[in-house]
Amino acid sequence: MEHYHLELQICRWGFKHGTLPPGVTDLQLWEAQKVKQAIIHPDTGEKIFMPFRMSGYVPFGTPIVVGLLLPNQTVVSTIFWQWLNQSHNACVNYSNRNATKPTPTSTFLQGYFGAVTSAVSLAVGLNVLIQRANRLSPATQIIIQRLIPFPAVASANICNVGLMRHNELSEGIDVLDGNGNVVGSSKIAAKHAIMETAFTRVVLPMPIFVLPPIIMSYLEKLPFLQMNRRLLLPIHSLVCLATFSLSLPLAISLFPQMSQIEVSQLEPEIAMATNSKVVTYNKGL
Repeated sequence: MEHYHLELQICRWGFKHGTLPPGVTDLQLWEAQKVKQAIIHPDTGEKIFMPFRMSGYVPFGTPIVVGLLLPNQTVVSTIFWQWLNQSHNACVNYSNRNATKPTPTSTFLQGYFGAVTSAVSLAVGLNVLIQRANRLSPATQIIIQRLIPFPAVASANICNVGLMRHNELSEGIDVLDGNGNVVGSSKIAAKHAIMETAFTRVVLPMPIFVLPPIIMSYLEKLPFLQMNRRLLLPIHSLVCLATFSLSLPLAISLFPQMSQIEVSQLEPEIAMATNSKVVTYNKGL
């Protein structure tokens, strides 16, 4: 592993200077670039802690998704899984934010508590409403209860992103010209970055929290699983893992991490500071 990181550093140095060390192929260069983008923050140049990388979102997030979708949730279990999910999301959002401006610890804590409160309140409130809906059949109640995590998680994700990164709206984020030089700080670009990230956080849980309950409600009726109830949890976990693996690339591909915006849409001082028609900014993930 140490040798590989050394090779990665050599390839990065060579690429920046227009040369490659002897014996290093283009394939190795692009592989090194792929690894770099997966583990290194583009603004700080520092490694992102593995559980909070986007490349680690599926393996570390799937157990939480399975817990959120377990049937017959109690109030305590609902609170626990929603808290754990938003704790993980808060760390992911913070680790993959636009870091061109420092983020105070108070901002992180505000986003964290805001997201947890909104998720737990909505999830518990919906559970209580479903339990009081006497007109619904028990089977319908179970299906609806399984779908409750989606609106709770989606709304909390929006709060999480907005609260975790709201300082970018007041301070702006750096925008770069075609040569990678900082043109200035833009609040309008920050608004675009946060809105795009929040949208992906709504799209991401949609298939994860909608498809598994529907699929499992069908699979649970199969005679084989009726006779082998112990297999329900492993199969449920595999279904969650499959949908998570498919939805994550779909969600983060909606907007590129290094997004572009026309200078004419930004503040006048940005337009006066560059001749470029388009500038680039780190949207975050």
